[in-house]
Amino acid sequence: MTEKPMRNINSLHFILIIALSTVVISGCTGVVVGGTATGVAIVHDRRSAGTVIDDQGLSWKISQAIFKDEELSSPSHINVTVYNSVILLTGETPSEDLKLRANAIAARTSGNKKIYNELVIASPTSLTSRTNDAYITAKIKTAFLDIGGIDGFDVTRVKVVTENDVVYLMGLLTSEEADAVTEKARNVSGVAKVIRLFEYL
Repeated sequence: MTEKPMRNINSLHFILIIALSTVVISGCTGVVVGGTATGVAIVHDRRSAGTVIDDQGLSWKISQAIFKDEELSSPSHINVTVYNSVILLTGETPSEDLKLRANAIAARTSGNKKIYNELVIASPTSLTSRTNDAYITAKIKTAFLDIGGIDGFDVTRVKVVTENDVVYLMGLLTSEEADAVTEKARNVSGVAKVIRLFEYL
């Protein structure tokens, strides 16, 4: 009777360790690459293998360009996420001019289809806040595992980005899938708002 709860606890600890490790590592710089997770299960991805690689490359190029612009990166905390050539910029920067500057850098990078500039004019969030964001992301991904009744649904096809309790959802999904994951995300504790950036099949 005690084995099953123990496995659940170990699973939760594993999720937390991965989430916290990501935050600690990314907290060392002002720019975080959000689309370069290794071990992507390309076989389950609706993007082609080439597109997955291109997305990772685009994330890296934009992140490096922002990082090299010290007037922008030094006072800012900017996350770059790319999914199917769609760019999402999240985080904080102290002025509207710097927000537009980040957008211009992303726009100059070839290969992008669209840019969602969700940067907030504010001081960078604390490490505590970013740790909490990682925890929320982990909880949302775990909640997606409970989604049933949708033929062929695969949770790995949904990209979850959390910034200061605001959740951004990306992916190539059907309307039914999009509605299901949005509802799940909205009901996770700690989520202030869910923003859908899906491309629909």
